[in-house]
Amino acid sequence: MIMKRLFALILFGLSYTLFLGQMPDSASLAKLEENKALARGFYEDLWFNNRTENYHKYVAETYVAHDIGDRKNVTEPAIEQKEIADFFWENGAFDGKIDYQIAEGDLVATRWTGNYKPSTLLGRVLIGGGEIPIINVFRFQDGKIVELWNHRHDIDTPQTLPFVLKGFFIGLLFSLIPLYFVRKYKRQLKQAQ
Repeated sequence: MIMKRLFALILFGLSYTLFLGQMPDSASLAKLEENKALARGFYEDLWFNNRTENYHKYVAETYVAHDIGDRKNVTEPAIEQKEIADFFWENGAFDGKIDYQIAEGDLVATRWTGNYKPSTLLGRVLIGGGEIPIINVFRFQDGKIVELWNHRHDIDTPQTLPFVLKGFFIGLLFSLIPLYFVRKYKRQLKQAQ
């Protein structure tokens, strides 16, 4: 009987430590919801509506960006977010929807889908149109984004076109090498006869 009580006490202690002991308090939950609302506002103002002048409400004076490609661990001024959004808005129309958000500590991950409709030749060539799924992770400090990770599914956009063209021309070059030698030997055979 003593062993059962001791086992139950140990089990209760472990359960409390694992589950109840790690439950966030109401202040932590409120901060998580505040950060999620800031992230939603960022998308609403800069990407879903053309209110890019509100960038300063969301982004710290400088922030660290981690993007796909070569743009990793780059410190940028806040105005950079406005300029990126302005480029899209100057060349077309953007809208989107937030699919879901996950928050933990000072981080907010947002999975959203953007829909771009280019209206200029530059927009059609450089950006392309259609839907693109994106996941952004923001780190907040003092109510502002101080670090962001950007994960786009660029395979759905013309961003991959330079790689396709590069592969095409490399393949073309390699296919022309045997053609050169065939023509060279064909001329040599004609001259030998």
